[in-house]
Amino acid sequence: MRHLALVLLLIAMLPTALRAQDFTDKDTLRYVDAMEFRMINWAFDRTLASRIPLTFIDSVRPTLWDRAYCTSGKGFRFATNSTAIAVRYNLLTNMHMMHMADTGIKGTDLYIWDEDTHSWQFVNCNRPVRIDNDIRPRQDSIQSKVYVDRLDGKMHEYMIYLPLYDGVRWIQIGVDSTAVLMQPKLESPHKGKKFIFYGTSIMQGGCACRPGMVATSIIQRDLDVECVNLGFSGEGKMDSCMARAMATIPDVAAYILDPIPNCTKDMCDTLTYGFVNILRTLRPEVPIFMVEGQMYSYAKYSAFYSEYLPAKNNEYHKNYLKLKQDNPENLYYITCKDLYGPNNEGTVDGIHLTDIGFWWYAQKLEPYLRAVLDGTPIPQEPGVDIPR
Repeated sequence: MRHLALVLLLIAMLPTALRAQDFTDKDTLRYVDAMEFRMINWAFDRTLASRIPLTFIDSVRPTLWDRAYCTSGKGFRFATNSTAIAVRYNLLTNMHMMHMADTGIKGTDLYIWDEDTHSWQFVNCNRPVRIDNDIRPRQDSIQSKVYVDRLDGKMHEYMIYLPLYDGVRWIQIGVDSTAVLMQPKLESPHKGKKFIFYGTSIMQGGCACRPGMVATSIIQRDLDVECVNLGFSGEGKMDSCMARAMATIPDVAAYILDPIPNCTKDMCDTLTYGFVNILRTLRPEVPIFMVEGQMYSYAKYSAFYSEYLPAKNNEYHKNYLKLKQDNPENLYYITCKDLYGPNNEGTVDGIHLTDIGFWWYAQKLEPYLRAVLDGTPIPQEPGVDIPR
């Protein structure tokens, strides 16, 4: 009986034990608009409103524009000597999905620059509070969290990533009332050229457990370069307006295109050439990487998908060869081999990536992108320039 009582006591204590203790009252901190600090991985208008420039609103399908409100890949950089770091922000929709953690959908991540390793290190994320929008209006979905406290009071460099599958109306950084909160001194990521990633829900971040684990953010930290995330869940359909919009971005190191998961076989056949050609015509000096669609984890065992997915890739590849024949410069093809890793453990549902899947995705792309930054020859997989 005593053993049963002890077990029940431990169970009762479990939620408290699993919840990190905040020693700092977040309401006593000073909050400052994060928009006052360096914004990273932004491409167009310097606002929280949309990842597509407002000047294109009349050209964009409503469902695509809706996805643009998600803040995937965006972040802020700042420096402070505060002994506590907090965040406070108002979500746009406070949405929820069954196959993705809320911390990834609508959470935020804090990273610190580690002087010992000279690298960005994850500190903490906030655990969003889910609010029933039928009870609480959407304009009042405020989240707040003390990421960390009892710090050493020395000046440190920080980075915050914004939600992957939700937007924010406003966001504030919380620090001690007397702390210095300033623009970062460390130029990381570098302010030079940036990589532009275009694609689907996978590119947007489905289904990373937190914002810092989407592929674009992993690559940003690994290569120390800004990476703009233009992944749109269900809407990466090679709209010509998106090619025109991407062509307006200044200081582009390369375009990375991964649209196949949202495209039918016919779309891969009829849209690829025109979409890529817009970028090549408007920005001929910028390298373009065409990424194949990955084989779903169950494709090998499905009579339909084992034929349909390769057929989509073949149409995409056929257009690559045609584009390459027109102009061999600055166009590269990346196959789906090991794109999500060497086994089937990289997804949550056979399609959307787990954190390990995003890590593998980044590892596949980084050698190509590093070569662009270093000005060295671009790797090429065997057989990519041979008709299938």
